[in-house]
Amino acid sequence: MTTHHVNTVFNQHMSFTADIDGHKVNMDDPSAEITDNSGPSPKRLMLAALAGCTGIDIVSILNKMKVSFSDFSINVHAALTNDHPKFYNLVKITYKIKVAEEDKPKMIKAVNLSIEKYCGVYAMFRSFAKMDTEIDFLP
Repeated sequence: MTTHHVNTVFNQHMSFTADIDGHKVNMDDPSAEITDNSGPSPKRLMLAALAGCTGIDIVSILNKMKVSFSDFSINVHAALTNDHPKFYNLVKITYKIKVAEEDKPKMIKAVNLSIEKYCGVYAMFRSFAKMDTEIDFLP
């Protein structure tokens, strides 16, 4: 079984720095009364992890299918519950990409493979949130 380890250190106010395999990631609570605003909130980092996970899958799959693409971006919009502990209960992922008309079915297949089989972050989100996806094919 593979395991991961992250070491996180308190800085000041509401600021923490995580060391992830030598990469430093700052986190903060910009809504706190006293804040350094030195990084995104941990919940927003979860959304970035979701976009990164599915994006990496899709690029890998499209490359294997020899699909040329450009202008690829992923927008994640999520709603938090009202009561504590607040968590994301509705999440919408919008993939924006430019591909040739004949490659659109391959992009759809790549998204489906990512969200149904490969993206572990998506699988974790699915356990606590209603998930929705959309592909916006750019001209």
